[in-house]
Amino acid sequence: MLYQVLTFLIEVAVTLIGGACLLRLYMRWRRMSMDNPVGRFVQALSDWLVLPLQRIVGQGAQLDVASLLAAWLLKLVQYAALMGLLGLARWSVLPLLALLGVAKLAVSVATAVIIVAAVLSWTGNRTPVYDVFERLSAPLLAPIRKLLPLVGGVDLSPLVLIIGLQVLGIVLGSLQGGLFGAGVLPNGA
Repeated sequence: MLYQVLTFLIEVAVTLIGGACLLRLYMRWRRMSMDNPVGRFVQALSDWLVLPLQRIVGQGAQLDVASLLAAWLLKLVQYAALMGLLGLARWSVLPLLALLGVAKLAVSVATAVIIVAAVLSWTGNRTPVYDVFERLSAPLLAPIRKLLPLVGGVDLSPLVLIIGLQVLGIVLGSLQGGLFGAGVLPNGA
C-alpha cells in the first residue's frame, strides 16, 4: 500500500510540473505570449526548474530545450525512485524509459489541451483562457478537420484526435512496460 501511495504522489507531482514544462515548450514553439492566465500558471509551476536549466543550455530561438530537458529530468527522477522503491537494478534503461515517459506525458498534455478547448468552445464565451486553448489546439486538429467533415453540424475532430492519442499512449506504455518489466509501472507512469 505504501508503494502505491508513494508512486501516486510522485506521478501527480511529475505530471503537473512536467506537463507545465511541456506546455511551456509548446507555447514557446507556437510563439505565444506567456502574458495570459495559462502562461502565468505554466511559468509558476515550471520556472524553478526551467530557468536554471536555461542558464546551462541557453535559450533556443524557437525550441525551448530547457523545458524539454526539465520534463525529461523529472521523468528520470520518477523512474529512478520507482526502481529504488522496487529494488530493481535496470539503470541502463533509465534514460530511454524517461524519454518514453516524456512522450507519454506529451500525449497526456495534448489530450488535456484538446479536452479543455472543446469544453470551453461549448460555453461560447471568448475569454483569454479560451483563446489560449483555441490557439494551442487548432494546429493539432487542423489535419483531421481537413479530412473529416462536420457530422450534423458537429465537429468530431477532437474525439478522433483523443482516440488516436490514447492509442499512442497505450503503445508508449507497452514499450515502457517491456523495458521496465511487465506489470511494474503504475498506470499513469
